[in-house]
Amino acid sequence: MRGDWRDTVLPSLALFGSTSTLLCCALPAVLISLGAGAVMAGLTSAIPGLMWLSAQKNVLFIAAGALLAVSSIVGWHQRSAPCPTDPEKAANCLQLRRFNAWLLTTSWLAYGCGVFFAYVWVLVFF
Repeated sequence: MRGDWRDTVLPSLALFGSTSTLLCCALPAVLISLGAGAVMAGLTSAIPGLMWLSAQKNVLFIAAGALLAVSSIVGWHQRSAPCPTDPEKAANCLQLRRFNAWLLTTSWLAYGCGVFFAYVWVLVFF
């Protein structure tokens, strides 16, 4: 098994990028919809970076989508790469592949949730 940066770094960056889309767009929409505007005001005063993320949402979604796409393509190409013949290393290889698949799926779900609240929610409910 190749233990290079594509195995761990790309899925982690994709998850980080998709989670930031949740913070910028889904979290404020959910809190305000639930009547927790005061909580949102407290969060923006405690974490001023949230307002910057919201202001840069188009760039954020493009970057997160690109990271997810690259990570998915790399994962797709590595899906049938051979694992080592050593049974312990082969088990680790298969476990890492399952974890990467779970991480990418979670990232795509988070990204989809962010897209819904950033772009679709506004069109449907306002």
